[in-house]
Amino acid sequence: MWDESTLQMLLQGVGETLYMTLGSTLFAYIIGLPLGVLLVMWAADGIRPHPVLYKILDVIVNLTRSFPFIILLIAVLPFTRWLLGTTLGPTAVIVPLTISAAPFVARLVEGSLKEVDVGVIEASQSMGASALQIIWKVLLPEARPSLILNCAIAITTILGYTAMAGFVGGGGLGDIAIRFGYYRREEDIMLVTVVLLIVVVQVFQGLGLWIARRLDRRK
Repeated sequence: MWDESTLQMLLQGVGETLYMTLGSTLFAYIIGLPLGVLLVMWAADGIRPHPVLYKILDVIVNLTRSFPFIILLIAVLPFTRWLLGTTLGPTAVIVPLTISAAPFVARLVEGSLKEVDVGVIEASQSMGASALQIIWKVLLPEARPSLILNCAIAITTILGYTAMAGFVGGGGLGDIAIRFGYYRREEDIMLVTVVLLIVVVQVFQGLGLWIARRLDRRK
């Protein structure tokens, strides 16, 4: 059973899982990072308070986050087909993964930025720094360790989503686990896919923690 084709299948599954996870994380941060910054900036205690815009954005983020991924995955199939011409394969899965992860990333970014010492922000404002300068030169640099840690959390969360994508032919380790471990009852392949997923999670979590510690100025 454990011939060369099986090993190649597992290696391909790892590659597809990493492709879906990292690709979705990239696009989720392209969308979620600005949203998180706006949530902090427009909050009542933010550097540019705007209650109406904050409330609208807050509701949008909460509504999007409330969708279970497996339901969202099916709901956006027509949009994915329109955008890419297919709903199968790792690339197609990046679309619902990004839609699901972006609001989650926005909340992570919001939480990281709110950890920045208010005194540092007030000092910058007293020196006449603009909102953009405070964001780029104060908030983001000061929050880097927390942002990195939360990025690792986002990656591991998205990695878990990719496993569910196997139900709709998304590819990756989740697809292998479902096809061979669930439908064909090949428990050994199921066990190996679980172990591989655990290893990938530990690698990303450990790497994120190591980078965050290196960037933490408080230590």
